[in-house]
Amino acid sequence: MVEFENPAAFFLLLLIPLLYFLRYMKLFTDITFPLTLADWKGEVFSFHHNSRRIIRFFATLFGISSFVCLIVAYANPVAHNQKKIYTSRGRDIVFVVDTSPSMAAKDIAGMSRLDAAKKAIQTLAGENNGDCLGIVEMARDAAVVVPPTMDRTVFFTRLDSLRAGEMGDGTAIGMGLSCAAFHLEKSAAPRKAVVLISDGENNAGSINPHTAARFLESKHIALYVLGIGTKGYVPIEYVDPHTGHVYSGYMESEYDSQSLSLIAAAANGAFFNIETLNALSNAFTSVSKNESVVQSYIVKNYDTEYYTVLMLFAACFFALSWFIRRVILQEVL
Repeated sequence: MVEFENPAAFFLLLLIPLLYFLRYMKLFTDITFPLTLADWKGEVFSFHHNSRRIIRFFATLFGISSFVCLIVAYANPVAHNQKKIYTSRGRDIVFVVDTSPSMAAKDIAGMSRLDAAKKAIQTLAGENNGDCLGIVEMARDAAVVVPPTMDRTVFFTRLDSLRAGEMGDGTAIGMGLSCAAFHLEKSAAPRKAVVLISDGENNAGSINPHTAARFLESKHIALYVLGIGTKGYVPIEYVDPHTGHVYSGYMESEYDSQSLSLIAAAANGAFFNIETLNALSNAFTSVSKNESVVQSYIVKNYDTEYYTVLMLFAACFFALSWFIRRVILQEVL
């Protein structure tokens, strides 16, 4: 919220219409001397220069802008802000995101499966800044691309950069779950969870997904499996990040929800079948409610003043007005 510590200063803005009124009444105008140039019994010389009038208009506009900035600076605007500083640990959530080429299929409200997943993650991540969030990217291989962090800028930047096919073709679910477990195993967070988002069965990697799921349960890490996609022929379009080849057309989706539900059951977790954006939103709402943590925090107040910025703008506008009048138009005082 922005407040002005000296709002009475705005009355000085009345000087602008007052000046133009006095000029209209010819009480405050520039001193001019008429000079008529003409040949004997010839046509009187007249000076028409529209571009000069336009340039003069901008000089006046910059001059008025400079004056307005001075008045606003004199009014001393101050923005009052509040920031939550958490004094207790929140929850740790690691998203295991499938980026295999099939995740580029556009069967979730016209969006690709991967884009729909990213959008839902962004919504959940924006709810509570006290959570530590991480990302495991999974396809033929799996890797932690964002360790659990409270830095939302880092998290959102890397999430947005995820592209289908950048880690090859395949779905190493066991590897993805194991990577997430490794970064959550020793966490001191009151609640820890892994959210797996995939459209396929495990067909890569050296770790059985059921083994990884049981390990999560033994470490008291909740597992939520979101099976995203539909069966049948679905449109697909994506650019292979390695070859630059564009794939566009239709593919036969062999999405199997049963294999994914069994992985969730192995960890005594929850499975959600996602075929619409509404189902995806409801799934993330359930995750948020089930893993909710009451956190204590303090509110820090801080102010931001704009006096220096406004004075700088005023100086720039004045310099532009002076340059136009004295150098371009060559006016004199």
